[in-house]
Amino acid sequence: MSNSASPMAETRNSVGEKLQGKYLTFKLADEEYGLEILKVQEIIQMQTVTRVPRTPEYVRGVINLRGKVIPVIELRKKFGFPSFEDTEKTCIIVVQIAASEENYVVMGIIIDEVREVLDIKAENIEETPSFGSSINTDFILGMGKMNGNVKILLDIDKVLSVQELSDLQRMNRAE
Repeated sequence: MSNSASPMAETRNSVGEKLQGKYLTFKLADEEYGLEILKVQEIIQMQTVTRVPRTPEYVRGVINLRGKVIPVIELRKKFGFPSFEDTEKTCIIVVQIAASEENYVVMGIIIDEVREVLDIKAENIEETPSFGSSINTDFILGMGKMNGNVKILLDIDKVLSVQELSDLQRMNRAE
């Protein structure tokens, strides 16, 4: 019998090692999510969003952010959750998403409430559980375990498909 760690433990360690770091956590519906802090440009208060005709339901519209028009998506709708009336805690997280290796899209995501920045250690991160081949979880980096709770760590670059990002880029250029 060898003393080496089990393949499962090695996988969990390598996933944790790769993903450990600082995450901005936020609330959406009744769950908590985390975004890699390096993807976050800023957090702004909810403001008037200009609707753009013929955009997908999850696209709330565009905002003017210091002279630059950026698209804003409603993460609740993108994830299939029921819509929710904006509150004083509703805000927009401005993120930079890699559309390709040399192309980035700056966009806002509307969330229910910002929580805190957490430094999540490797031993507190596990792989995304398998839900079967019919459920796409590519947009989930892993699961962060903190204080008895689970935070879903998002890969913001994969929340939108390549086609959806391309559509948002076109929307940006049209403005």
